[in-house]
Amino acid sequence: MFQARLSDGRGPFLRTGDLGFLRDGELFVTGRLKDLLIFRGVNHYPQDIEHTTQSAHEHVAHCAGAAIQVGEEGSEKLVLVQETVRRRDLDFPSILEAIRKKVAGTHELPVAAIVLIKTRSIPKTSSGKIQRHACHDGYLAGTLAAQATWSAETGKVEIIPSLRRRRKTVAATESTEEVATWVEEGDLLEASQESTPLSQVEPKAPVGAEPLNGAVIPPQPTTKPPTDKTTEIAEIVFEQVRSIGRERVGLLDLDTNIVELGLDSLERIEIIAALEDTFGGRFPEAVLPEMETCGEVVEAIQQHLGGQVKAKMARPTRVIIPDEDHIFTKSADYLRLQENLEVTRLPGHENPFFTVHEGITNDRTMIGGQEYINFCSYNYLGMSGDPVIVEAARRAVAKFGTSVSASRLVSGQKPIHVQLERAIADFIGVENSLVFVGGHSTNETVIGHMFGAGDLIMHDGLSHNSILQGAMLSGARRRPFRHNDWQECDRILEEVRHEYRRVLIVAEGVYSMDGDYCDLPHLIDIKKKHKAYLMIDEAHSLGTMGLHGRGMAEHFDINPRDIDIWMGTLSKSFGSCGGYIAGASALIEYLKYTAPGFVYSVGLSPPNTAAALASINLLQEEPDRVAQLSGNSRLFLRLAKREGLHTGTSNNTPVVPVITGNSEYALRLSQALFQRGINVQPILYPAVEESAARLRFFITSTHTEQQIRETVAAVAEELSQIDASFQRAGGDFKADLSIEAVSPVLPPR
Repeated sequence: MFQARLSDGRGPFLRTGDLGFLRDGELFVTGRLKDLLIFRGVNHYPQDIEHTTQSAHEHVAHCAGAAIQVGEEGSEKLVLVQETVRRRDLDFPSILEAIRKKVAGTHELPVAAIVLIKTRSIPKTSSGKIQRHACHDGYLAGTLAAQATWSAETGKVEIIPSLRRRRKTVAATESTEEVATWVEEGDLLEASQESTPLSQVEPKAPVGAEPLNGAVIPPQPTTKPPTDKTTEIAEIVFEQVRSIGRERVGLLDLDTNIVELGLDSLERIEIIAALEDTFGGRFPEAVLPEMETCGEVVEAIQQHLGGQVKAKMARPTRVIIPDEDHIFTKSADYLRLQENLEVTRLPGHENPFFTVHEGITNDRTMIGGQEYINFCSYNYLGMSGDPVIVEAARRAVAKFGTSVSASRLVSGQKPIHVQLERAIADFIGVENSLVFVGGHSTNETVIGHMFGAGDLIMHDGLSHNSILQGAMLSGARRRPFRHNDWQECDRILEEVRHEYRRVLIVAEGVYSMDGDYCDLPHLIDIKKKHKAYLMIDEAHSLGTMGLHGRGMAEHFDINPRDIDIWMGTLSKSFGSCGGYIAGASALIEYLKYTAPGFVYSVGLSPPNTAAALASINLLQEEPDRVAQLSGNSRLFLRLAKREGLHTGTSNNTPVVPVITGNSEYALRLSQALFQRGINVQPILYPAVEESAARLRFFITSTHTEQQIRETVAAVAEELSQIDASFQRAGGDFKADLSIEAVSPVLPPR
């Protein structure tokens, strides 16, 4: 590398191509701005597009391409200039098609033109860097050493005969056929006549084997000759694509790939919705990923929508808009809420929601001037309200204020942000982490941002709303598997993995409604087997699972770096507010610069940041909090089972449900306990199925044995008063441990 020398012989030096100057015996290197391509207001780095291009086909040369922008402002188009490798049998149409599909699918950008050029012909600096501006000028001037080109405007592939001087003579033949020779190893076949016209190949058509003279066999059509009915449907499809794609759409035919036009997932959904409205009915979800070309859309319309345009209703002379469509109190959503709240308005019942707590909520709380034993708070380790945590937050407010007042990307960050993210990563055992202002928004923005059309999200059937919202936001296909049924997840992926680009498997550490937890070792096996991403939501497991509270990886004694995306919250075990993503440094770097919920959101406030950081540090100083929490959780579950209470699948975690069987019983039991000085929230329909209505108890490390014993006894007594069929049991029921920890040194949870 260090081979360059100055004119006076000094050296060797590394030639970088950067600008600089010497002054007072010191070298100053001047920086340069990165090239930036802007299409429809979105920034794209050319090196990203070039990397995608060079990974599209094995016969594309590496580090020998340029992504350039042509056209006037407001109508810019993407052009790719790319070298190929030295081969005699290059299949240019397949190379061009692979590049178009890969760039369109990865960057959601339409490619206006591709120029495949000869090996070692791309303009470079003396230090070997690609000269994109020279490629731009060469493309406009037509001076690039092109071998083959494709244009979206014509939709045709042009194979260009070499115009280089022959080094060998062309042998004469008795027939009119031309015989080409190789000018040098790896060069293109040359035609014997310079005036041979360009060979044109329709895109997406299969290319036949090339005869020895280098001619290209004419392609065969990929679709059947269209009937009048097919033509009519196709014109409707073309019209809808043009109405959404506008200036990005050129000539359309049945083989046009809609994805390659650069339409994003929402725009493609608009096209599908418009066609469903036009023909009536809905496409089955299973066929949506298969509808890439216009021809495939036409076939799907004929097969699934009948192929008949729905009769248009005459426009009424006077349109009457129903009240429910513009008066909110008459809307179906609001009326449905009122119907669900009816159970709280029954005689003798009070609305249990939004009670005002007048102090710190841990094992006790103050409501209406009266103290209650509290089971409504997931302050699992008692960090919220701990004097050490309160003091840390107070100092942060005094030093940094109450808000960072902007996005961290815009305004910078505080030292405690960096310290907290380092502490989270070290505590879990991964490379880095990133904190967000809310737990729900963390899942929603990260899943919605990282995955998209052409991807599949596999999630547990009882996944949290934030996971579902993120999946819907992404535009990816979403498929649930039965709760904690890793075998079903595996079976589904066996059948459909090949249909998708990327797959995300999402599960939760501890499930907040049922108190059981995922079988992480098997999920890791499935992830590796099917080459998928694995994301674990540790909102309720970090701080509560594992010997030191380090979560599911510690509980199962596995390498935390086997999981791609760790997600968690700061509001539960760490007595603060916010969410985090932890994992590889590359993942965190990507999210830090691109995740909408981070880039376009205010940073985590100084007091919340300091509180979470202090909680992590305090937990490592006092790991006995985890042991105390574990003991309390096991005690509550054991006593509840002894009393014959229905605790579902709760599995020695701090979440223990008591299932009552209907919403009215749950509400009555909650209010009866409240009258006895015990605060526990009912979970009513539609949050859960009516038969699964319950009281949900959050156990903390600060609860005392006496509080737990009194509460379980009170629950059994009151439930027997509400439901005469409930009989208090006398046996000692053991917890149903459906999943065992794999390490014998870790306590069962």
